[in-house]
Amino acid sequence: MAHIYVVEDNESIREAVTGYLQLADHEVSGFGNLTSAKASLEERKPDLILLDVMLPDGDGFIFAKELLSTQSIPIIFMSARESESDRITGFEIGADDYIVKPFSPKELVLRVAAVLKRTSGPSIKVSSRSWVLEGHKLTTDEDSHKATLDDEMLKLTAAEWKILLYLSSNGGAVVTREQILDRCLEYSFEGYDRTVDTHIKNLRSKLGLPAWIETVRGYGYRFAGESV
Repeated sequence: MAHIYVVEDNESIREAVTGYLQLADHEVSGFGNLTSAKASLEERKPDLILLDVMLPDGDGFIFAKELLSTQSIPIIFMSARESESDRITGFEIGADDYIVKPFSPKELVLRVAAVLKRTSGPSIKVSSRSWVLEGHKLTTDEDSHKATLDDEMLKLTAAEWKILLYLSSNGGAVVTREQILDRCLEYSFEGYDRTVDTHIKNLRSKLGLPAWIETVRGYGYRFAGESV
């Protein structure tokens, strides 16, 4: 059972989502605005936040960006804003998923389960590993779910961490977008190739050198670090 925040100003949607999540044995705290959600965050950190974008007292995108700059909490946007640019913005901020209204509550519950599984579920245990590239050293430690670059901690989202670990664990082999979707993001929905590209873009930015992750045109990606 997870503790989930539902930040949604539409009472009908908030109650419907809350009901379905409770049927899935989750504990749910509902909020109609950002002010009340922020106050609650000071008291208790949730396992996941379902976040509307357009709220009466602020912008969900801005709130998520500020929150993720200091804390690691999985976020799923649920919004009527359905343009590709809005979706990309959500993922660039660091969200783990983005679902467009109107949506099936059952589908939302499945997406919540997928995000919770990859952020808190058991994973394949490997020892701490290090790689070098162009004089820089990258280290990952799955036990602590931490990555460092030149001894500086990287602030990665759950999705970015899973992708980095998956790519680096494949020994320089090329992996497809479909494999990343299946192994790291666990999405079975159409149109998510761009989601992978956005996560890769964000990950490259945090790694400093785009060369850490090579694009294999027409196929996928390959990790280029040399194991040490």
